[in-house]
Amino acid sequence: MTIDPLRLLQDLVRIPSPNPPGDTRVIATYVADLLQYFGVQVAILAPPQKKEALSAVATIGQGDPVIMLHAHIDTVPIGDTEATKWSVDPYEAAIKDGKLYGKGSVDDKAPLAAMMAALIYAANRTAKLRGTLVLVAAAEEEVGGQLGTRWLAEDGHLPQSDFIVVGEQTHNHVATAHKGVVRAIVRTTGRSAHATNPDRGVNAITAMARLILAFEAYHRELAGRQHPMVGSPTCNVGVIQGGSTFNAVPDACVIQIDRRMIPGENPDDVKAEITRVVQSVDVNPAQVTLDDFLVSKWFESTIESPLAKTFLACVQSALNEHPGPIGYLPGSDAKHLSGIARGEMVIFGPGSYEVAHAYDEYVDLSELQSTTNILIDFVNQTLLQKE
Repeated sequence: MTIDPLRLLQDLVRIPSPNPPGDTRVIATYVADLLQYFGVQVAILAPPQKKEALSAVATIGQGDPVIMLHAHIDTVPIGDTEATKWSVDPYEAAIKDGKLYGKGSVDDKAPLAAMMAALIYAANRTAKLRGTLVLVAAAEEEVGGQLGTRWLAEDGHLPQSDFIVVGEQTHNHVATAHKGVVRAIVRTTGRSAHATNPDRGVNAITAMARLILAFEAYHRELAGRQHPMVGSPTCNVGVIQGGSTFNAVPDACVIQIDRRMIPGENPDDVKAEITRVVQSVDVNPAQVTLDDFLVSKWFESTIESPLAKTFLACVQSALNEHPGPIGYLPGSDAKHLSGIARGEMVIFGPGSYEVAHAYDEYVDLSELQSTTNILIDFVNQTLLQKE
C-alpha cells in the first residue's frame, strides 16, 4: 500500500506552523498520529526551554544500515506586506496548473510529505525490512535549529546514521554543500546637536557610512575565494538604523552584517576578519563597537559510499539526467547532524528555494511525485529484502 504525497502535502499546508512563534504542536501531532496509524513507532519531543516546539521522530525496523530522512515542520511567518500579495489563501493548499500553492508548500512540507509517503510504504513491508528507517520532522529550523535538530541530536534523541537525506529545495538533484554564516552588529556613537550647526555634533551615521564602504570593499575581496559547489563567500550589510529626526545630528547608528562562509572557512578567522575591517576605519571623533557574533556552521559531505552511490543512481534513473552533486546556497539543518552521521549526508528535495519565504510559494506536483518515487526506490534497494 502507498499513500498519495499530494494528500499529505495538502494536510500539512493547511496546518499553519509559522516561526516565530514556533508553536508546532498541531503539525507534529498530525505527523505522529498518521504514522502511528500505519504502525510506526513515534516519539514526540520538545526542549524544556520551549515546550511548544514539538518535533516528531519516527522509526521502523532495527539494525544496520540506519537511514535517516529529515525535514522541518516550521515555516517563516507571513509578513504584513506579503499577506496582501497572495493570489490564493496561503493555507488553502490550492492547486493550479500542476502546482500546489501555500505557505510552506515547498519549504519544507513537500519534502516532508514525500518522506512520510516513503516511510508508510516501508511500514507496510516490515516483514521484508532489513535495517532501520528514521524520519525526523523537526521544529525550529527557520530560526537556526538550536532548539530543534541541534537539541534532538545533542540530547541523544537521534541515532547514529549511515546515510542522511535532509529535505530542502534542490529540484531533486543531490546537494553536498551549503554555506554557513557569521552575523554581527556594528554600532557607532556620536554626539547630538541641532542640525542648524551640525559641526557642533558628531554624526554617527556619517561615521557608519565609512564603515559600510569598508565592508563593501571587503565583500569584493571575498570574490577571490571560491568553492566548487557554492561559489564565493559574501558580506552584506542587511540592516541600518540611525537618527531620530531630520533636524538633529544623529548620535547613534547600527548596522547588521551577514557574512556567508564557504565550506572550509574557520568561523574564528572570519570573526577576526570582520574585526579587522572595523578597526581599519578611522571614525574619530565617533566611537565604534562590535557586538557578539552569531555563528551558523557550513555543511559539506562526500558521496562515495555504497549507500550514496545507490541514492545517486535512484535520482539519475528518475530524472534521466546527471544527479549532481550540486551546492545548496541557503543553510539547512544538515549542519546540526554531522555529529550523528557516521556515513554521508545529502540535501535533496523538490522545487527551488527561490520561491520559498515569499508570496505565492508553490511546489510543482510532478517534482513532488518524483521525490517520492526516488525515496521509495532508495528504500527498496537498501532496506527491503528482495523477493
